[in-house]
Amino acid sequence: MNLGIEGKIAMVSAASKGIGLAVAKALADEGCLLSICSRDEANLTAAAEQIAGNVQTYIVDVSNPEDLEWWVQQTVTDVGPPSILITNTGGPPAGSLSEVTDEQWQAGFDGTLMNIIRLTRLVAPLMAESSFGRLVHVTSLVAKEPSPFLPISSTLRSGISALTKLQAVEFGKFGITANAVLPGHTLTDRQTHLAEIRASKEGISIEEALSQSASLSPLNRLGTPEEIAAVVVFLCSVQASYLTGEAILVDGAATKVIG
Repeated sequence: MNLGIEGKIAMVSAASKGIGLAVAKALADEGCLLSICSRDEANLTAAAEQIAGNVQTYIVDVSNPEDLEWWVQQTVTDVGPPSILITNTGGPPAGSLSEVTDEQWQAGFDGTLMNIIRLTRLVAPLMAESSFGRLVHVTSLVAKEPSPFLPISSTLRSGISALTKLQAVEFGKFGITANAVLPGHTLTDRQTHLAEIRASKEGISIEEALSQSASLSPLNRLGTPEEIAAVVVFLCSVQASYLTGEAILVDGAATKVIG
């Protein structure tokens, strides 16, 4: 299928590994011109070497508003005004409600939620000028089924689903769609890190913790970053022009919710 986005400029945050990198690769395969960012220069350089096509890299802390403004300005200067924005971040700290601190809540707020608000504020006017825009926010299944193990993520990502709906309403008249993709248990560094925490708390091996996560899906396996990326990239397509305001689970039916 020709997704109709060849030559479109796409910004992808936290794209040095995992789902972000898989999305960047898939967009490049569709002929997009890429602007990707990460906090880690070495990982970002390695990621760029894996991406076929035109890619510019930027060292950015998405929790820093000055970094975000600089990234957008540099993208416009170096590549051009973006038509696609993929927001993606590492997850906030795990722990029970009684364990997480005010500082962790604030860091999660800035890094998980406010970066979306700030980036969208910067790029939506640029998208409106061309009457085409795609906002896709990579969040988590905990937006639908809160986890006691991930209270910060559960709270903020539920809010992102509401924000996505509001963005769809606000920007639809400009030809801009807004959607969220909610990955399930996917084999990434984040998944391994959470498995390490659970293994330590429960006295099991990391492999057992990963196996338990995999067993939550009737497919009895973890997802891959590429499977998540395929959905993200479709939402960027011209074929998805009437699909907006949705929070789409890609979790192998692990989440036991309807709607």
